[in-house]
Amino acid sequence: MDPKVAKADAKHQKIHSEKRRKDSSDRKTGNEIFDKITLETLYKLANQGYIDVLNGAISTGKEANVLTGITDDEKFVAVKIYRIATSDFKKMDYYLKGDPRFNVKTKNKRKIIYSWVTKEFKNLTRLHTAGVTVPEPITSSNNVLLIEFIGDEDGNPAQPVKNQPPQDPDDFWNKLLVQLKLFVNEAKLVHGDLSNYNILNLNEEPVIIDVSQSVVLDNPISKELLERDINTLVREYTKLGVETSFDEVWEYVNPKF
Repeated sequence: MDPKVAKADAKHQKIHSEKRRKDSSDRKTGNEIFDKITLETLYKLANQGYIDVLNGAISTGKEANVLTGITDDEKFVAVKIYRIATSDFKKMDYYLKGDPRFNVKTKNKRKIIYSWVTKEFKNLTRLHTAGVTVPEPITSSNNVLLIEFIGDEDGNPAQPVKNQPPQDPDDFWNKLLVQLKLFVNEAKLVHGDLSNYNILNLNEEPVIIDVSQSVVLDNPISKELLERDINTLVREYTKLGVETSFDEVWEYVNPKF
């Protein structure tokens, strides 16, 4: 047998074996995300050397599951898999329509998902280049996105601020505002769903995640979304004891629409 084929078969077996190890409570979720095309996409990424095995869930959601992947050289990556069956296509269409980078006119659900994944990859690339603390994008294919694993060296993922509030809320808030200003003024993007569910606490440093719906500044809905993001953050961090206000944050960010 060709050594390359043998190596690919071994990778496929590893992915299958990880899938088979799921207990009964996970099988429904596994069946929902590991359809034929998703498995073929994972095999392709394995053959290209991006992942070796899948090793447990980081988070599960209605639209996507994030799993821990391990590479050939035993490094962790995050593997985000969008579900075709349960995604909110009306929401996706809403955020895609006003984005000049995309001209999605299809009603094909799978093609919309693929555009959504490409959008998240492009947003992450743009943000990372602008110096915003986000997971570094690695690659994307179909409904699968590979990004930097945010967590410790043992594979324990960083927790959202919602689950792990900062020890010093004022300090964390100031760091987050710096990131928000870079997000808007350097990357020229608005998150659109920014809250403590989508901000990780990595050793008391904020890491912004889930940027698939993020829109460019010249999108007609960008100002409305930024106002919503700031209102959400002010409400959440006021509850944590931070003294702040919408006007204060808006003036600091100073967006140029």
